[in-house]
Amino acid sequence: MAIGGGLGGLVVLIAALLLGIDPGTVMPTQQQISTEDVSAEGFDLSQCKTGADANEITECRVVATGNSVDGVWQQLAPGYKRPHVRLFKGQVNTGCGMATSDVGPFYCPVDQTAYFDTDFFQVLVDQFGSSGGPLAQEYVVAHEFGHHLQNLQGILGRAQQDPTGATGGGVRTELMADCYAGVWAHYAAITKQESTGVPYLQPLSDKDIADALSAASAVGDDRIQAAATGRVNPEAWTHGSAEQRQKWFTIGYQTGDPNKCDTFATNDLG
Repeated sequence: MAIGGGLGGLVVLIAALLLGIDPGTVMPTQQQISTEDVSAEGFDLSQCKTGADANEITECRVVATGNSVDGVWQQLAPGYKRPHVRLFKGQVNTGCGMATSDVGPFYCPVDQTAYFDTDFFQVLVDQFGSSGGPLAQEYVVAHEFGHHLQNLQGILGRAQQDPTGATGGGVRTELMADCYAGVWAHYAAITKQESTGVPYLQPLSDKDIADALSAASAVGDDRIQAAATGRVNPEAWTHGSAEQRQKWFTIGYQTGDPNKCDTFATNDLG
């Protein structure tokens, strides 16, 4: 079963699109992009060489962010191995079955691959009138890589044991991936690329994170349900409420400690 697709996986993406983050301030231009274990349909990966390319080309930004997330987890998680990344258009055949861009970015544990249709990012850019929202796109990548880390840890399968509900395995798995994305954000600007000696990201300000999470709260499970039906039904939650997603990303970002991300070990999800 594919994990992390759907609206919940796009929380910070939508937030940053609303905020209009400057695409020129995220990746240091000296960063060298590795396309190892990356495949793409209809896109020439040879265009992705430096951080400057990542700041200008969405596909390159996804790849470069994957490099960044790998760099962080290789230091924090013993035995970590990078996932495969596949960029596709429209639909794709995966180890978890056929999928379309309608599900959003997702991770398939069967083939250990994170899938991204970058046209989906552009639809949101056009709809919200943003200049690009790179930090949001990077968050989405970090979230899906978080599911890969869960898979390596033997945790990911717990999402299917109790997939819905405010305290179910699905919500706990998604909130943990949010927390792991926060851990990545904590270290991304201080973790250096071996080939260049420069950090993977420019420093992120507290206001960047606070503003993104504030806007993201509008698309938590509870907010989505209230807008769609006029009522909130926690029994149908799959990703967590706005408050919960804010809480767990913030825990990861503020502490930088993956051990603080164990959502299965607490009765207080937020």
